[in-house]
Amino acid sequence: MNTRPRILIADDDTALCDLLIDYLATQSLDAFAVHSAEAALDTLSQTDNPPDAMVLDVMLPGMTGLDALSQIRAGWDLPVLMLSGRGEPLDRIIGLELGADDYLPKPAMPRELVARLRALLRRHQPRPRAAPETLRLAGVELDTGRRSVRCGTTPLNLTAAEFEMLRSFLSQPGDVISREALTEQALGRRLERYDRAVDVHVSRLRKKLTDAEAGLRIDTVRGAGYALVEHDEG
Repeated sequence: MNTRPRILIADDDTALCDLLIDYLATQSLDAFAVHSAEAALDTLSQTDNPPDAMVLDVMLPGMTGLDALSQIRAGWDLPVLMLSGRGEPLDRIIGLELGADDYLPKPAMPRELVARLRALLRRHQPRPRAAPETLRLAGVELDTGRRSVRCGTTPLNLTAAEFEMLRSFLSQPGDVISREALTEQALGRRLERYDRAVDVHVSRLRKKLTDAEAGLRIDTVRGAGYALVEHDEG
């Protein structure tokens, strides 16, 4: 039985896809490629064995990667790494706001791509060595065994990065957690210069907690990081 992670690559650069498929194979990752967003969505819709992660280019012919990402997030639970060739920070921020787990600018070094994919795969899987625990604060309950979050009786739909971020906050309620620590704990990698990914994930999590009237607030502590605190919604 093949237990190697399967990676779907959606990029219209066929030469790049071939290079990545060959390189990922040397890293015990089985990759396959499609060359449009429509083909990626068709692949996900028609398979009973979805990939373990996806590499999605922002600039695809026809439907863009950002448009496809919205549909992917609505229908599938898999980590998505965005590739942006235009070098525009706005593209990356929008991708993260739409639910991408991470991003890399093009041209991406294959070794860095593999490192990011492994980090995504690690945090998307349950942690077998740790005993399941339930973390509670105000109206929020996070179950690490089931990887589920509830606000009262209502499920809270979080991405893998948001789940790990909330786990970190609930483990240290009221404490200030640095951007560096959150990046390592929630994204599985080190914080890089000009890296705003953790801030976008915090913003998305903050909005979800507010919309759910969870009785929790994520405060920004300037120059130090973020802290999760209880507050009265009323």
